Amino acid sequence: MQDCLFCKIAAGDIPSNKLYEDETLLAFYDIDPQAPVHFLVIPKRHITSAAALTEEDAALLGHVFAVIAKLCKELGVDQSGYRVVTNVGQDGGQSVPHLHFHVLAKRSLAWPPG
Repeated sequence: MQDCLFCKIAAGDIPSNKLYEDETLLAFYDIDPQAPVHFLVIPKRHITSAAALTEEDAALLGHVFAVIAKLCKELGVDQSGYRVVTNVGQDGGQSVPHLHFHVLAKRSLAWPPG
């Protein structure tokens, strides 16, 4: 999608602080971190939000969570814990209309989130 910020980042048109990249995913540090460790994982294919996912996306989602687990282990937060969040729509706090997963760690995260 031409006007999508995350599509531009995935294409390399906008620079990011990359943690991981393969043919289907990109992980990069958030530019406005809400925790000492805060990165995003996005599919390179444009998907508007989790509300647009279908059964055909099951392998993609499995890959997303496998990459998150791998990165959290590499960053040393796999034992202390981390939170994975995806927001859907305006009321859900989604600011970029491209499916993305926030991974936050290295601080205590309150529940319920607010």
